[in-house]
Amino acid sequence: MQPQYQMTNTATRELTLQQNRVLRNTFMLLALTMVPTVVGALLGVQLQFSFFAGSPFLSFVLFLGIAFGFMWGIERTKDSAMGVALLLGFTFFMGLMLSRILQVALGFSNGGSLIAMAAGGTGVIFFTLAGVATVTKKDFSFLGKFLFIGMVVVLLAAVANIFFQIPALSLTISALAVMVFSAYILYDISRIVTGGEDNYISATLAVYLDIYNVFVSLLNLLMVFSGDRD
Repeated sequence: MQPQYQMTNTATRELTLQQNRVLRNTFMLLALTMVPTVVGALLGVQLQFSFFAGSPFLSFVLFLGIAFGFMWGIERTKDSAMGVALLLGFTFFMGLMLSRILQVALGFSNGGSLIAMAAGGTGVIFFTLAGVATVTKKDFSFLGKFLFIGMVVVLLAAVANIFFQIPALSLTISALAVMVFSAYILYDISRIVTGGEDNYISATLAVYLDIYNVFVSLLNLLMVFSGDRD
């Protein structure tokens, strides 16, 4: 019994070390992804980049095509340095896409404050929920199906609102997105902590998208409720 107990104990320690390593690498790479995101956003604002200047629906479809193409490539190469390179390229692209909403926000007299508040709020949500998942080590995998349904609802509602342009629906979408993707932060960090995700590149991609969507949705809400026109 003693050798078997020692083997089990050793396996448990190795698993814990691996999970901690994945979590540490995920946080480090996540911090790195903020650099190309900020660079892309600043460049987009300077150039007044607008991906949706033409047909909103076709632009949205093209955006999804490029985004899913990146994500497919990242998943295919997640065990190599190419996966990191593609991830950083993807976050630069997402930074460019972020520039449009930043341009709108900067059109308010308190635009800089709104962006800072959205960033701060996103940071509070992330660190709070990541802390809960990391400290409690509770398995939140049961949220997976509900969150996927919520994400699909948000996506379909966003597509519908491209045509209907209903302000109340836009607010509802943003509020729902904040809740869904905040919960996704809890879910995705929990998967790392409990061993459900053992690749830090895939983990970083998932958490990055959670943070990105929370930030955009918070900024949308802040512009509606706190934005001051000149």
